[in-house]
Amino acid sequence: MQAQLETLSALERRLSIAVPREEISKQVDARLKRVAKTAKIDGFRPGKAPLKVVFQNYGFRIQEEVLGETVERSFGEAVVAQNLQVAGYPRFEPKETAEDGDFEFAATFEVYPEVKLGDLTGVELQKPTLTVGDAEVDQTVNILRSQRTRYERVERAAAEGDRVIIDFKGSIDGEVFAGGSSENYAFLIGKGQMLPDFEAGVVGMKEGETKDVTVNFPAEYHGKDVAGKTAVFAITVKNVAAAILPEVDAEFAKSLGIADGDVAKMRAEVKANLEREVRFRLKSRVKETALTAVIDATPIELPKSLVSMEIGRLVEGAQGDLKARGIDPATVPFNPALFEAQAKRRVHLGLTLSELVKAEKLEAKPEQVKAIVEDLAQNYEDPAEVVAWYYASPERLAAPTNMALEDNVVEFVLSKAKVTETAVAFDELMGQQ
Repeated sequence: MQAQLETLSALERRLSIAVPREEISKQVDARLKRVAKTAKIDGFRPGKAPLKVVFQNYGFRIQEEVLGETVERSFGEAVVAQNLQVAGYPRFEPKETAEDGDFEFAATFEVYPEVKLGDLTGVELQKPTLTVGDAEVDQTVNILRSQRTRYERVERAAAEGDRVIIDFKGSIDGEVFAGGSSENYAFLIGKGQMLPDFEAGVVGMKEGETKDVTVNFPAEYHGKDVAGKTAVFAITVKNVAAAILPEVDAEFAKSLGIADGDVAKMRAEVKANLEREVRFRLKSRVKETALTAVIDATPIELPKSLVSMEIGRLVEGAQGDLKARGIDPATVPFNPALFEAQAKRRVHLGLTLSELVKAEKLEAKPEQVKAIVEDLAQNYEDPAEVVAWYYASPERLAAPTNMALEDNVVEFVLSKAKVTETAVAFDELMGQQ
């Protein structure tokens, strides 16, 4: 076998490989003889057909198999001989040669880039902090109360926070338009479920009242047929109901799983869960900041093949998420370009972290993995059962192992960087309005 290496760009390479035709012929003949021993061909007893007849029936398939195996084997041998680290999948192209000449083909591929870790000393990082106190517990309890809101009919004008049930019919220039009408439609006033003009028109209306409300559709409205236009809605209010929040009492505590209805126990449990969630979110933010610092400090050229493969994985994940929600992915077009930035970041992180972990010996330790598993298990009713589930299969430990590894990387970055602790607002951290 002969192999010639060409450098096409910083990461792209081409191997031109030639394999003596005699080697291939020997492999084809040997395989053909093995097949002939058991071949079933009409007119002949099994294994008794002449080799020429066997070749006529099986020769093409055998040649294709041998050539395919030869390409893979010879490419692998050439890669080892040239000490190359192939990224992604190669593109094989046969070369035209004389029938009795060597079998020649070219393999075009990318190699992994050299990763030179940047200096993280003195990099300025913000580390958010938040202590969970009574105010945060009160706010969370109020959210839990709002999730258990019930509505009672009232004989007064509709106001913000009320639930109303209405009939409406919209028209533009006197013509009723598609999608502009409904009966027994319920919505909450002040939650942004309807356009501002529509909600403003309903405020002040009483049960049984009908009036026309003028609504201006924004130019960027998702319904292109009505975007930028003015409509008139004939609205009839059929029911006005006020929101009734549950009292923070024994019944409320029981609804949250406190068997004896002890409100103090409920607040303690809410606080414990909240502290765990806050800790997780703070940790996620610090991790994101630290990993971004690693990327920024270590610029590298990314193999296009790896980015393309990562885009494919992200698209598959998005499609799988749709399936889990009962949506047919075929009905939702996916533009791979939308995933490119995320794919590049993942590939960049993967290459950089691999080098950093190896250089600084940041591999995850068993006790770290165990601590993470136990922490994850606290979110379930029977933590011990969850821990046992993780340790029942090595594959299940992959995720917590990666989490431990990332923790080690973050701690390393923080040990090198200039870290400033900054208090973060509860609402901002939890993503609440």
